[in-house]
Amino acid sequence: MKKAMLLVLFGPDGEPRTSGRGLVGIAVLCLCLLFAVGAPAQQQEMAGIAAKSPAFTSFDAPGAGTGSGQGTASSSINTAGDITGYYYDASNVSHGFVRTKKGLITSFDAPDAGTGSNQGTDGYSINTAGVITGFYYDASNVPHGFVRTKKGLVTSFDAPGAGTGSYQGTTGASINKAGVITGFYNDASNVRHGFVRTKKGLITSFDAPGAGTGINQGTSGYSINTAGVITGYYYDASQAFHGFVRTNKGLITSFDAPDAGTGSYQGTGGFSVNTAGVITGYYRDASDVYHGFVRTKKGLITSFDAPGAGTGRLQGTEGYSINTAGDITGYYYDASNVSHGFVRTP
Repeated sequence: MKKAMLLVLFGPDGEPRTSGRGLVGIAVLCLCLLFAVGAPAQQQEMAGIAAKSPAFTSFDAPGAGTGSGQGTASSSINTAGDITGYYYDASNVSHGFVRTKKGLITSFDAPDAGTGSNQGTDGYSINTAGVITGFYYDASNVPHGFVRTKKGLVTSFDAPGAGTGSYQGTTGASINKAGVITGFYNDASNVRHGFVRTKKGLITSFDAPGAGTGINQGTSGYSINTAGVITGYYYDASQAFHGFVRTNKGLITSFDAPDAGTGSYQGTGGFSVNTAGVITGYYRDASDVYHGFVRTKKGLITSFDAPGAGTGRLQGTEGYSINTAGDITGYYYDASNVSHGFVRTP
């Protein structure tokens, strides 16, 4: 679906292997698995008692459509168990939602969100205070970032320099405990730039050294932790991608997994950074196979592959989120190109 385009662009896949909605569905499974693992204290507490299967609760937002490509997608869950995401209605218009731990679902729309097919509002990240960031498409198919308070006040924002053409504009990707947001924007030349937005609304753009300046090249901020450290990826002038970590003072360090490919649409991407500064993500090797990795704060990179992951082109393992305990979740494609969620514990 056209509306899911921004979600697909979050991952440097080069050649999409599934629809944007498919990726979101996998992300939902991964989130459930990650929070089902629990913290070490919880694991110790359960020692000596019978193991229980994780509980899964499905839900649909009121007003969600039931046709192909419609329905409800969760994007983020905070420590209190509140969830944000979006749903497509019967007219293929998306609406953001927040779901409390007790199951109460409230939908919301950014004031200037478009009401046409594949337009509307997407909630993408929720912090411990219940503040949400995400993006919406207006009536001209231009995306804009937004921040929504726990009480429901929605404020839109655009990064300075963001383009105003179709599918240019600004996307909010991650919000931390302090209300600081990271994401990216496409300028009028369709070049990507990362940004960080303070709680008071000051937006600072940034570009990783070595980022390309051509169409569909540039820098994407993807995850921000409580200390304000950001990870993401950038495309260079040869369309290879590289991971980066940005300190809260603006120092950017790029990194590549040892076995990452160097060809077009090959390379390394950082997708999540935890409170300790440990990063997870994935890399694409010279044979176009994916592998997960974990990078310590000091820069040591260890790759991993989920058991059962395929070894053919565009198969393999992708890490997407890491929690404070170091548990990693993501998904892998098997030899039949079927995707599966996973949890990797330290």
